[in-house]
Amino acid sequence: MSTTLRIALIQMDIEVGRVEANFARAERKLREAAAASPKPDVVVLPEMWNTGYALTEIRTLADPDGERTRAAISAIAREYGVNVIAGSIAERRTDRGGAVTNTVYGFDREGREIAEYAKIHLFQLMDEHLHLEAGDKPGHFALGDIPAGVMICYDIRFPELARKLALDGAKVLFVPAEWPHPRLHHWRTLLQARAIENQMYVVACNRSGVSGATHFFGHSMVIDPWGEVIAEAGEEEDVLYADIDLALTDEVRGRIPVFADRRPSVYE
Repeated sequence: MSTTLRIALIQMDIEVGRVEANFARAERKLREAAAASPKPDVVVLPEMWNTGYALTEIRTLADPDGERTRAAISAIAREYGVNVIAGSIAERRTDRGGAVTNTVYGFDREGREIAEYAKIHLFQLMDEHLHLEAGDKPGHFALGDIPAGVMICYDIRFPELARKLALDGAKVLFVPAEWPHPRLHHWRTLLQARAIENQMYVVACNRSGVSGATHFFGHSMVIDPWGEVIAEAGEEEDVLYADIDLALTDEVRGRIPVFADRRPSVYE
């Protein structure tokens, strides 16, 4: 079986509170990316693309149990025969008394749901903790035969979560985000660190555009297990394509045996 994957990252603007406009944009860009030649194996969306950070209205705007998102993205994945990491959405959870979570869904080429992850670390500087409920399970899933993981934006500041996913076998980490200026240096450095220390690919899809006084810088990127940036977008809306070879993950882990040399009894 081939270990190579072609990735498409949809770096898009998001209109705060305008659910219909955001769905139309996301579906259009998903179809454009999925129809590209050569065809991508995996298409990725950014964080909270359905609502943006309309937190004071989030209970009204959030997708009830993710039903609309699941139906729409599953259908596109099946129609085009691509895997989709559907960024994250604001989801209103009936199983949690109507609480809203920041949730990623993933779908395989047949449109079957393969991943669900609710953001664990809420960003208090943007009052996420006042309007959203945190998840409590790491985002480990299987992309076909490939063990993978997902984290959302602020999560990348918590290396223990990325390490947990790596220890569970993840060879590639997907990161949907809304990461703003002026912290481009943090974005790039943290993503490269997660790739280097866990010897895995990091595939990070950030949004672009402006929301109020907040400017989002894009710079979606794909980083290999050595920490080398192999593809990076600019600041404008774009679809970034990159080819990755998961065999490199095994090679790097074999050459520098970080996991075998861990001493968890000392520091856990």
